[in-house]
Amino acid sequence: MTSKTVLVSGAGIAGPSAAHWLHRGGYRVTVVESAPGLRPGGQAVDFRGEQVKLLTAMGVLDEIRRYETAMGDQTVVGLDGRPVFTVPGAAWSGEVEILRGDLARILYEHTAHHTEYVFGDRVTSLTETADGVEVTFRHGAPRKFDLVAGADGVHSGVRAAAFGPEQSFRRDLGFGIAGFTAPNHLGLDHTSVMYNEPGRGLSVGSHRLPDRLHVNLVFAADNVEFHRRSLDDQRALVAQLFAGTGWETPKLLEALPAADDLYVDSISQIHLERWSKGRVVLLGDAAWCAGPGGSGTGLAMMGAQVLAGELAAAGGDHVTAFAKYEERLRKPATIGQKNGKGSGNFLAPRTAAKIRSRNRGYRMLSTRLFGSIFTWMTDRAANALEYREYPGLEPARRAVGRS
Repeated sequence: MTSKTVLVSGAGIAGPSAAHWLHRGGYRVTVVESAPGLRPGGQAVDFRGEQVKLLTAMGVLDEIRRYETAMGDQTVVGLDGRPVFTVPGAAWSGEVEILRGDLARILYEHTAHHTEYVFGDRVTSLTETADGVEVTFRHGAPRKFDLVAGADGVHSGVRAAAFGPEQSFRRDLGFGIAGFTAPNHLGLDHTSVMYNEPGRGLSVGSHRLPDRLHVNLVFAADNVEFHRRSLDDQRALVAQLFAGTGWETPKLLEALPAADDLYVDSISQIHLERWSKGRVVLLGDAAWCAGPGGSGTGLAMMGAQVLAGELAAAGGDHVTAFAKYEERLRKPATIGQKNGKGSGNFLAPRTAAKIRSRNRGYRMLSTRLFGSIFTWMTDRAANALEYREYPGLEPARRAVGRS
């Protein structure tokens, strides 16, 4: 059992997952998160096949099932707001689906008793020495760690500090995405509705909480500047982009001023030649963000287990472990990026003709033949990485939150 220390940046999904597995490998883990607390809301994320094996091994599957969305069918409405066709919920929801905020809370609670969490701070610089990494923070005192893992998303501070400016690695796909919760004035019950106008798409659904709607927006955004905006600026941006949109959009936008869980960003991918540099390694969206439909959440959690497992297999030799980690993850990440590359065009086609074409293809998902093809495609991304047990990282045999 090693007593080495690891700093993990990011307390979303990848970070606490890494904390779980690194702890099981004997590391003392500190997680630093720029937000003042856990981030609420977020999109629904689903798990399939090999990823469900991972959740079982972590000991969190039962807890996740307690909070699963249990979503039913999705109705697609036309430009006039009338139903066009319905797609079975199973096409999207995988074996188990949960809201990102609920998943983040479960993973935090699962690791908080053995992990040091520091909220409201972020990494500002990294200096590697012969025996560790000296880290400075925006607010906290400098500290030294044996290893540093950047699990802090597309706009990773660790990646910027170790690898260089974000612009060197981020590829914007020409679309933006936003999400927030609103009152359920539509009366939806574990169902969702999709509506499109050229270059704009809305998907609204009611999950576990019957009085709330989860609103997801996708939009063409070739000349939109997303980053470094305040929450009020983000609200104004969404209102501006969807002004004049039909169906129930005006009513949904009325909830924006009170939406404290609003999320707005570009749909982007991250491409790097290497995911590690010395004692610093990247994980999840910080390393290989794929975008919607790329099975990013599941692969990030799988990657956390592989990272800790390879460190255990290499006896703590980070050079060997990081190389083996990347060797196992590179192909699955590439598959996820290929799946996610066309997500914007699918969710927000730019012309009425493309909406009709998308709908014709989408309608086929309700048929047995094409539904099975779509399931194969989504399962392919989820199963691109086989779950493998590592010596020293045996599956958890305890309930969540207990030693």
